[in-house]
Amino acid sequence: MAECLVYLFTGFLESGKTTLIQETLKDPGFNTGDEKTLVLLCEEGSERYTKALAEQVHATIVSVNALEKLNAPFLAKCEQLFHPDRVMIEFNGMWSVDQFLDVEMPLRWILVQILSTVDASTFQLYLNNMRSILYEQLRHSETIIFNRCDASTRTLYLRNNIKAMNKRAQLIYENADGTIRAKAEEELPFDASADTIILEDYDYGIWYMDALEHPRKYEGKTITYNAKVYPVDENKANAYVLGREAMVCCSDDTSLIGLWVYTKQWKPKPLTWQRITGKIRVEFDEGYGGDVCALDEIKREELKDHADEYVYFT
Repeated sequence: MAECLVYLFTGFLESGKTTLIQETLKDPGFNTGDEKTLVLLCEEGSERYTKALAEQVHATIVSVNALEKLNAPFLAKCEQLFHPDRVMIEFNGMWSVDQFLDVEMPLRWILVQILSTVDASTFQLYLNNMRSILYEQLRHSETIIFNRCDASTRTLYLRNNIKAMNKRAQLIYENADGTIRAKAEEELPFDASADTIILEDYDYGIWYMDALEHPRKYEGKTITYNAKVYPVDENKANAYVLGREAMVCCSDDTSLIGLWVYTKQWKPKPLTWQRITGKIRVEFDEGYGGDVCALDEIKREELKDHADEYVYFT
């Protein structure tokens, strides 16, 4: 029994989901013309699917106007009626991705990729006013495409905020004309080339996200910053976790962005603030699935208190 590959496209209305699906279906590298494609359309924007396009790419378009209707019996009926080779779901930007991922699919349907589209020009507006819904749309995505980028687009701001929500996502930046932007190194608010880096509080999050993406760039350097000791499930006899919390959804839903610190003395008490100086090493992290930075402690000083424990990416 041949597998049916399922692709889930998430993002807000007018973020470019329809355009991405149409361009993908017209790509001869993706669509040889022999496959039967089922497009489940969960919202309609200004860009529409035409009958001519559907015939050209051998696609059947089925509208779904409520999340409750996108259920196991409905998907089973789609399998029975259309027996597609692949399914492309254009998800509604206001629906719960988590709720859909709990839906049982037909036996041969395999969810292979979750992609998201984001309008770079409106990202900050949505982040400020609809953070929890934005988080819901992007937290599971393997690939996030920022489209409508221009010369004023702050890709470092986009990257850091997304990585706080979804560390594993691959980010792609697309210009208004549809061309893909080369990944340019943006100017960081500290000297990343220096052998010794001293971070201000507001620079920690920016440094962490850059180190997450380019750990080898910092290997062997000495760094100093303020952070909090966090209790974690994994216990290492000679190490503790030091970091800060990034707000991903709301103040009640944060993500720890921290790293292991290896020490030759006693561990500091959990939830205390420390000013740490350490030498950066790179090690493989199974949970993350790649190389990450860690610290060999050189010295630390306990701080009495701290004004704000959250990390921001303004």
